[in-house]
Amino acid sequence: MEKLDPGGSTAPRPPLLADRSVALVHEWFTVAGGAESVFLAMADLLPSAQRFVLWADQDVPAEELMLRESWLGRTPLRRSKALALPLMPLAWRAWNGPRFDVVVSSSHAFAHTARFGPPEQTRHLSYVHSPARYVWSPGLDARGGNPLLAVPRRTLQAVDVRLSRHVHAYAANSWEVRERIRRFWKRDAVVIHPPVDVEFFASAPPAQRDQPRDYLLGAGRWVPYKNFDLMIEIAEAVGMPLVIAGAGPEEPRLRRLAGRGTTPVTFEERPTRERLRELYWGAYALLFPAHEDFGIVPVEAQACGTPVIGLRSGGLLETVVDGETGALVQSTDPRAYADAVRMVMRLDPHRMRRKATQFSPQRFRDRMSEWITHESD
Repeated sequence: MEKLDPGGSTAPRPPLLADRSVALVHEWFTVAGGAESVFLAMADLLPSAQRFVLWADQDVPAEELMLRESWLGRTPLRRSKALALPLMPLAWRAWNGPRFDVVVSSSHAFAHTARFGPPEQTRHLSYVHSPARYVWSPGLDARGGNPLLAVPRRTLQAVDVRLSRHVHAYAANSWEVRERIRRFWKRDAVVIHPPVDVEFFASAPPAQRDQPRDYLLGAGRWVPYKNFDLMIEIAEAVGMPLVIAGAGPEEPRLRRLAGRGTTPVTFEERPTRERLRELYWGAYALLFPAHEDFGIVPVEAQACGTPVIGLRSGGLLETVVDGETGALVQSTDPRAYADAVRMVMRLDPHRMRRKATQFSPQRFRDRMSEWITHESD
C-alpha cells in the first residue's frame, strides 16, 4: 500500500502560549464525538491550558482528561441538551474563576460566549464546528424544528450575537460553516479543517485490506438528521446488504425499519476504532446522505480506499470529489442512488487515499498553531 504523506512538517515545536495563562473551552463532552476529537487535538497544542466544559457524560473520564464542569453538570439538565440550551449562555457567563490571557473555545452551541476575562485584557479565539444548529439552522436538524421553539429560538439568536461580541477571531471547520458565521453573526472566519487520523485508517492489517467489499456501510451517531433510515431504503433499492455502525436514540426505529425489508441489515453498536477500520475496508461504499457541517466519517472511509456516496451539499462538497473519490447525489430519493452505487465501482482507491491526506492531524496542527499564534498577539 502506498505511504501516506502526513501533510506537513513533523519537527517538534515548543508548546503554544507556554508563557501565558490559557483557558480551553468546550460545550458538553461525549465519548466519541468528532468535536471532542478536535478539542483534544487543541489540548495537545495547548498543554498548559485549563479545560472547561458544561458537563461530561458519565462514561467520560473527566478527571483523567482534567475537565472542569459547570454547575449545569450537577443538575438533571445534563441529560437533555434541548432543555439546557437556554441556560448555556448563562452558565458560561456566570462561571466564577480566574481570568486568563487567552481563551480558545471549541464551539457548536454557546461555548464562544464564554469570557473568563474582559476583551481589553483577554484575547478570545473561537473554533466553530457550527453556529448552534438548534438555534440557527433548524431545517438541517429536525430536533430543533418544533414550531413551539420559534419564539425562544429568535430570543436565543439575539442572545448568541450579543454575548459573542467579545470574540476577537473565529476559525471555521469548513467553508460551509464559514458561510454560516458570515450569514448569522456577520463575522468572518478562517477555515481550518478538523484533524482526521488518516494514517491509522489507511494502515490496516493485510487481512483487513484483502477483504471482499460486499456490503454498503453507514457510520455515525444514530440521530434523525444523519438519515440512517434513508440508508436502509437505499440498500433495499439497490439490493445490497447494509451494515450500520454507531449508536444513538434512533436505534429502536431503525431496527423496526430494517426488519420490514428484504435486504439484510446488520447493526454494529459502538464499534472500537479497530473494528470501524475493519468495516471501512470491507465496505463496497460508505453511504452518507446527510447535510453535514464537515463530516469526519467520509474522510476516514476514503483513507481506507472506500468511496463515499452522499448528498451533494454541506461538508461533502469539500471532502469528496464527485466522480473521483465518490458520488454526490442531488436527491433524497433512494432510487437516485442506484446509478451512484454502480458508478463508484470504477473509481481509483489511490485517489481516495490521497484526498484523505488533505485532512491529516499534522495539517490541522500547522494551521491551528499559525492561527492561535497570530491571533493571540
